[in-house]
Amino acid sequence: MKQFDSIICITQTTWAGDFQKAVVQLMTELSARHRVLFVDYPYTFKDLVAGQKNMPIRKVLRLSDPLTKIETEHGGELYVWTPPLMLPINWLSVNAHDQFLPWNTDRLISNLTDVMKRLDINKPLIINAYNPVIGLPMLGKLNECATIYYCFDEITAAGNWMSRHGSRYEKAFIPLVDGVITTSETLRDDKSAQQSEIFCVKNGVNFDLFNQARQLAHQQPPKKPVVGYLGSADNRIDIDVMAYCARTMPDVYFHFIGEVHEPNLLKRLSIFSNVTFIPPRQPADLPPLLAELSVGIIPFVRNKHTYTIYPLKINEYLAAGLPVVSTPFSKLDDFAGIIELADTPELFADALRRALVDTDETRVQQRIDMAQANSWKQRAKEFESAIRQVPKAWRQQQPV
Repeated sequence: MKQFDSIICITQTTWAGDFQKAVVQLMTELSARHRVLFVDYPYTFKDLVAGQKNMPIRKVLRLSDPLTKIETEHGGELYVWTPPLMLPINWLSVNAHDQFLPWNTDRLISNLTDVMKRLDINKPLIINAYNPVIGLPMLGKLNECATIYYCFDEITAAGNWMSRHGSRYEKAFIPLVDGVITTSETLRDDKSAQQSEIFCVKNGVNFDLFNQARQLAHQQPPKKPVVGYLGSADNRIDIDVMAYCARTMPDVYFHFIGEVHEPNLLKRLSIFSNVTFIPPRQPADLPPLLAELSVGIIPFVRNKHTYTIYPLKINEYLAAGLPVVSTPFSKLDDFAGIIELADTPELFADALRRALVDTDETRVQQRIDMAQANSWKQRAKEFESAIRQVPKAWRQQQPV
């Protein structure tokens, strides 16, 4: 018998949104075998005044039930709970932030304890997903059997308040938790100096969803060569690479699907008639857009931040059967022989030309098989395997 009664996932990620989220996908799969309570993004009074997009106002203000049971394909027991409004303290200086943080954490703990009573959760396993600022003061406050820190990004390179407050809290948090699970080998190597119980479970893919794109493309192949990027376009994008490709490949169309957070990207690429920026879509609406692509790209710059990334989109492209061209921004050895790496604008353009004609059915099937082996269903099993190795998190009950 598992030692923990339920899983409570505490993060700063919204459950709903316009793109696939690792922690959401993972908790959905884990709920097939464990009761899961997902603590949604903690909105602040500032978010309320600003009219934050997609904010569940009625739930936040307690005008409707903040606890929602999510229906899953496998019939698992999965709940999403919306916390009450919090103070907006992330922008504050170190001293001011630390003075006001207890108000937020006490409020969260008090309300979450009530939800645990309502669901009869007695001895949960806490999975803190990249929120050490809340995680540190919450340690030992929920009668938890253990706390696992799920680290999916390099917090010191995240910038703004995340780096200022998050990095110092993470430094104190990691040695005190019972285990750490990272999404890349580089993150695991980096954090291993602070925690001995550390494991790597890489990002996965909603295979059935993204494989629909291959089926659609098979029925109606793309009519023109389209190179596509899926996801947020931010300062990770190597603009020099993309500008060179757009300029020297006027016969190829380039689609950026998702939010654009880097103004220079728009400024430099909008001048090309073969570059199109497509607003973000709900995950279920992505397969038709991917079906129009001939190649998927990950043109990231090479720095400390990107070196720790295992990108979600790589398996999403492969599930669609697409050839992938990427810069060598991180350790991508798992995909040797499946994707192509290029580290200069010229080599990237050459790789794109080869990828555009890489349509052999055997090669397509290799990509699909690779993505299927990296599905979230498989990653959830790997995650459980890691938890089993953390004594406090998963202890077998001995027969009497």
